[in-house]
Amino acid sequence: MKKQLYILFFVFGIFLFPRVNYAQVDFNKKPEDDLGDVSDAYQELFFEALKQKGIENYDRAVEALLKCEKLDDSDPALYFELGKNYNKLKDFGLAEAALKKAVKKEPDNEWFLDELYVTYSKLNETDKAIQTVKQLVKYHPDYKEDLVTLYVKNRNFEEALKVLDEIDAEKGVSAERDRVRNRIYHITGNKKEQIENLEERVADNPGEEKNYLSLIYRYSENNEKEKAFETAKKLLESHPNSQLVHLALYKFYLDNKEADKAVSSMEIVLNSSQIKPEAKMMVLSDFVKFVGENPEYESQLVEITSKVTEDEKGKSSIELAQYFLAKGEKQKALDYYKQALQKEPDNFGVLRNVMLLYLEVENYTEAEKMSSEALGNYPSQPIFYLVNAVAQNNLNQPQKAIRNLEAGLDYIIEDTNMEIDFYKQLSIAYTQLNNTSKAKSFIDKVKQLELKN
Repeated sequence: MKKQLYILFFVFGIFLFPRVNYAQVDFNKKPEDDLGDVSDAYQELFFEALKQKGIENYDRAVEALLKCEKLDDSDPALYFELGKNYNKLKDFGLAEAALKKAVKKEPDNEWFLDELYVTYSKLNETDKAIQTVKQLVKYHPDYKEDLVTLYVKNRNFEEALKVLDEIDAEKGVSAERDRVRNRIYHITGNKKEQIENLEERVADNPGEEKNYLSLIYRYSENNEKEKAFETAKKLLESHPNSQLVHLALYKFYLDNKEADKAVSSMEIVLNSSQIKPEAKMMVLSDFVKFVGENPEYESQLVEITSKVTEDEKGKSSIELAQYFLAKGEKQKALDYYKQALQKEPDNFGVLRNVMLLYLEVENYTEAEKMSSEALGNYPSQPIFYLVNAVAQNNLNQPQKAIRNLEAGLDYIIEDTNMEIDFYKQLSIAYTQLNNTSKAKSFIDKVKQLELKN
């Protein structure tokens, strides 16, 4: 915007000079020099250049400006316009030369410097760009952000951190600058300075929860668990209603065998509206493992899982299903898998597990019904043919079982165990039909595959 204002001023400024006293001028007198002609020609060419640039005829704009230069090379705006047109034409070397002339004539003009900065960026001249931006910072502190980027690009990380500190002191910290800062610490491996920076933030602004959380994370990352735990406890003291702190606290409590406190922290996390569902699922997974070793907390696990409202894909139900399956409580596992399936009906893994568990609990009618429906959606999945056949064999429907098994065999690819299961079920079906020779032939195939396997 400032650049546009400058050009408008330049273009129209010629009309703003005070009028001369025309009463004292003899209009019939022939001029003794051609300065007026030169000025008129210059203005005409300059306006032509602006017009050509406006319609993106940058070559013609340059031609007009070069003619201006022959008439009068004292105007810095001439070289500014030349530089801009050369940049548009990607003649960055010529742009640099023109803009340097403009800056030499008017060293403190921020628009000239900004366009020169653009040129150096295009030329990938980082050192020159840094020097130019340093001058621009005097006029607009926002250029400090650019300076940081240039220092990082030049691998001058110490200077980049200094400028980041200056900006943070002026504006306060920001997530974007912290990402740059952490990237620098990662590249340099300077974890000590990273932690010191966070420690200073906590000391300077103890009311900012985010500073504590960042410090806890960095301590943990650096394997300084005691410091991380102490910082988490300080955060809880200063922010007793903090929910995010419990994402860290529950792990420390688990490590310290403080079961009740760990469970309390996990419950806060899983009930929190501030914590993302992905993080909750990680905590829930830890909770399930914990209850596997401490079954007395099972009722709390079940209760809290039922309250996880953001679980759109039924992950909490899957966690519980796997927990009960590991305990051998198949009916409970089936119930929770069915809950998960209601939330995500197209989850292939859950669908398969539900059908297999129907077989395990001997609910063959449901297994047959569900596997038949599944074959309509997944006609090339041999597992569903197998489940369907197992259910039909157990429902005394051997002919249907044989048809499904023979169809499903075509879809088995390099899965010997699956093939063995198919042949076993074919043997069972033919046994039910009193076709002992067929039944024996499939048992023989089973034995041959088992020997190979």
